[in-house]
Amino acid sequence: MNGGPSGFNNAPVTRAFVIASALFTIFFGIRNRSNKLGLSFEDIFGGLHVWKLIVSVFSFASTPELVFGLYLLYYFRVFERQIGSNKYLVFVLFSVVVSLLFEVLALALLKDPAVNLITSGPYGLIFASFVPFYFDIPVSTWFRVFRVRFSDKSFIYLAGLQLLLSAWKRFILPAICGILAGSLYRLNIFRIRKAKVPEFFASFFSRFSLPSMGSSPAAPSRTVPSYPGRRVERTYPAPSAAEPPEDAIATLISMGFDGNSARQALVHARNDVNAATNILLEAQSHH
Repeated sequence: MNGGPSGFNNAPVTRAFVIASALFTIFFGIRNRSNKLGLSFEDIFGGLHVWKLIVSVFSFASTPELVFGLYLLYYFRVFERQIGSNKYLVFVLFSVVVSLLFEVLALALLKDPAVNLITSGPYGLIFASFVPFYFDIPVSTWFRVFRVRFSDKSFIYLAGLQLLLSAWKRFILPAICGILAGSLYRLNIFRIRKAKVPEFFASFFSRFSLPSMGSSPAAPSRTVPSYPGRRVERTYPAPSAAEPPEDAIATLISMGFDGNSARQALVHARNDVNAATNILLEAQSHH
């Protein structure tokens, strides 16, 4: 399970966020200040260190956290491909701001000025992303290890658990606040799931970010003639003769796609939901 095609294709917001997190972490790591970026009651209500609020959104506290955190951010680019960069940027801003507000509220209630209760890093966004991951990403394969049944989604949960257990006392609040933020977004509070930023901002991230990394080698393209009035050129596996599963069709319909288009896209994507989502999104962009 890799979240769709490799690299940051159709995921400029994720790419920019990953690059920013890596650069902030390296910068403060070189200056030996990573362990001083955690938030405490004194930072918010004593010295009012606004810079800490901003930096703590991007900079991880250690190299292991950076590795696991960037891996999860990279995987969750699948959501940007599903809903588009304009809506995904709203999800990012909503998750970061709301989780940060919950963290500040938690610090105000706990009132412990001596302890950095909240570690630094984009954990509001990471743990908020686990909510749509749980509800919207279908299981594609199952396997057993010592008679225990696992799905291909288990690796993502294990990566999140590794982050949580690495320093659970400082991670538990960001994790809970992130999950609450993700839940509010999924509940469509204030109709937030309908909101999207102007096209200019998504285009800005496309120009701002570095070239895509890890993209697959070029392969001969073929035409997907499934949508009247337009033809989309993209490399995908040969169509599958198998009838698309109803749960896969339902997943695409829940994202707002037409049932017939979803069925045709799954056929062309060999019943791969992520690849079918990319086909549908690209078809919409050419509409």
